Amino acid sequence: MATDAHSGSPGQSPDEPVHIESESHLEDVVNDYDVVLVDFFATWCGPCQMLEPVLEGLADETDAVIAKVDVDELQQLAGTYGVRGVPTLVLFANGEQAEQHTGALPADRLRDMIEGYTSE
Repeated sequence: MATDAHSGSPGQSPDEPVHIESESHLEDVVNDYDVVLVDFFATWCGPCQMLEPVLEGLADETDAVIAKVDVDELQQLAGTYGVRGVPTLVLFANGEQAEQHTGALPADRLRDMIEGYTSE
């Protein structure tokens, strides 16, 4: 596998999850791409670990950007989005928060959710 996060032209979504480092970094990613699925996770969370390969696959297979926020490192950012449990998945479309779900969702449900916003 190539380690390059981009698979082609500028503006195309990365093929692997983007690890968020700050609130401004998340804002930049949300503003730079049409559809962003943010995974608020914790390294000690079992369901988060089970969701990891699903999200990596979605990053590669869909036009959405998958962004990951470690709630232990960025507690204030998690609080901003009302994250009370992990994993929490927040979907942004065109810079606006569109959906939020707490708990791991199956790959097909996540793919359908993403495609509902990318096929417009």
